[in-house]
Amino acid sequence: MSDCEFLVVGGGTAGCIVAARLSENPDVRVTLIEPGPSDAGEPRALDIRRWPEMVESEYDLDYRSITQQRGNSNIRQARMRILGGCSTANTMISWRPLAADLQEWAALGVEGWDSDTVDACFDRLATPIVPIPEQDQNRYVADVVASAVTALDLPRRSNWNSDPDFARTGVGSGFFEIGYTPQTHLRSSTSVHYLHDIIGVRDNLRVRHGMRAVRILLEDGVAVGVLAVDDDGAEHEIRASCEVVVCCGAIDSPKLLQLSGIGPQAVLAAAGVTTVVDSPGVGENLMDHAEGLIVWEARRDIPGTCATGWDAGAAVRLRSDGPARPDILMHFPVEAVADHAVTYGVELPDRIVALAPNVAKPLSRGRVWITTADPDVPPDIDYGYFTDAGGADEAALIAGIRLARRIAATAPMSDWIGAEVFPGADLTTDEELSPVLRATHQTVYHVSGTCRMGASEEPLAVCDSRLRVRGVRGLRVVDASVLPTIPSVNPVGTIMAVAERASDLIAEDNRTTAAVSSHSVR
Repeated sequence: MSDCEFLVVGGGTAGCIVAARLSENPDVRVTLIEPGPSDAGEPRALDIRRWPEMVESEYDLDYRSITQQRGNSNIRQARMRILGGCSTANTMISWRPLAADLQEWAALGVEGWDSDTVDACFDRLATPIVPIPEQDQNRYVADVVASAVTALDLPRRSNWNSDPDFARTGVGSGFFEIGYTPQTHLRSSTSVHYLHDIIGVRDNLRVRHGMRAVRILLEDGVAVGVLAVDDDGAEHEIRASCEVVVCCGAIDSPKLLQLSGIGPQAVLAAAGVTTVVDSPGVGENLMDHAEGLIVWEARRDIPGTCATGWDAGAAVRLRSDGPARPDILMHFPVEAVADHAVTYGVELPDRIVALAPNVAKPLSRGRVWITTADPDVPPDIDYGYFTDAGGADEAALIAGIRLARRIAATAPMSDWIGAEVFPGADLTTDEELSPVLRATHQTVYHVSGTCRMGASEEPLAVCDSRLRVRGVRGLRVVDASVLPTIPSVNPVGTIMAVAERASDLIAEDNRTTAAVSSHSVR
C-alpha cells in the first residue's frame, strides 16, 4: 500500500516548488518529507535582512571539505535543514538563466532546456523578484556601481532580467533584482510563496517534518519509496506508487543515492554499500563559484541601508569574442566579510570595505562521496578549486582582483577609501597574488552538478534530460545537482526554473497514473 503517488524528498528550494506544482492535480497524492522544521514561525528565515543569522544557525549542517590542494581549506558550506532550504538563508539574487549557459548544456547533449522553454518556467515563478527600490539602495554601493560603470566601461543595469542588451552581451553593473517584498523585507523563499498558503488546505498534499531519508527503497529496479528516520530515531518506510523525487541538494542528493547503492562502484564498496546501479557520475562534477576578496580601509562610516547587504555588482567578460555571459561576477557588499583574511594573519582596521569578484565559469571539478554506510556521517567534499589543467580559474580570480582595483581607483568609490589592506597594493604580479588569493577565497554557496543530466553516451551523466536517474525507474533528481555546468550568475533563479520545468516533465510522464500502475507508465 502506497502513502502517495509522488514522494518529494527534501523541502528545499526545488522541493517546495515540485510538491506545490504536483499537488495542483487533485487526483494525485503528494508527500513532502523534510528533516527540519517549518520556517513559518522562524523570523530569521522570513526576513531577508537576517540571512546571516540563518547561515550560522541551528539549522545549518555546516559541512566542511577535505584539505584543498590549491584552494582555501577553511570553508564552511552552509546547507539548511528547514522548510525552504537554502532559499531561507541566501540573498535571493535571482537571475533569469542566460541563453549562453543553456546553450552550453545543449552542447553537452541535454535536450529540452532551450531558452524559450526555460524562460517560460522562469516567468511563472511564484516568488516575487523585484529591482531594488531607491529606499533600499545604499549610497556607498551606488557610488561603487558608478565607479564600475566608468572604470570598466560597462552599461548600467537595473532590470537585468528583462534587459535584452544584457541577455545579448552578458555584461553590466548595477543593483541586482532580488527575491523579496521591499515593504516588509519578506524573502521570496519557495516555502513562503509556494507552500505556506496550501499546507493544510490541499487534502492531497502532506508535509512531514522531522523525516530524514537515509535510503531509497528499490524493488526490481524501481524506486518505490524511502526509508526515513524521525527525530526520535525511529524508522519509517514511506512509499510512492509513481515516483520518488530527490531534492536534497548538491551535497545530500548524491549522498542519498550512494547510500542506496546508486553510485561509483569503487566508492560504494569502500563504504560498505552493496552496488545496485554502478553510476560513476554520482558525486562527481562538483562545481562552485570561488569568490575572491580585496579589502581597503574606509575613510568614513558606510551607511547601513540595504535590501540584503549584497545588492549590487558587475558582470564582466574577459574576452569580447567569448560567449555572452560573464567570466567574472562581482559583488559589492555593504559590510565587508573578511574572515579568511583575518585567518590568514592580516590585521584589519576598524572600518573596511571590500569587493568580491568570483570565478563565474569555473573549469575545475570536485566531488562528494560517502565513506561509510552510516547515514549520520557527513560525506567527504573535495571542491577541487583551481585544479583545472590550463589554470583558467586561477587566472580569472587574479583578473577579478585587478578589475576591483580599477574600480576602487575611480571616483566616486575612491573618495570612500584609503589604503588597500588586503591582499596589499605591493602584491602585483600573478606569482605574488595567486597564493594569497587562493588561500583566502570564499564559497558563494553555489555547489552544483553532482548528479548532472546529460546524453546517454556520457558516462558521468547520472540523469537523462528529463531528470530521470539512469538505471532506476521511478526516480528523479531535481535540484542544483542536476546542472551540467554551473550558471555564470547566482544560480537560485536557475534552480527554481529547473523545479518548474521538472514539475512539467513529471506530470507529462505520468499522465495515465490514475488508470494504470506506475510500473507500466515509464
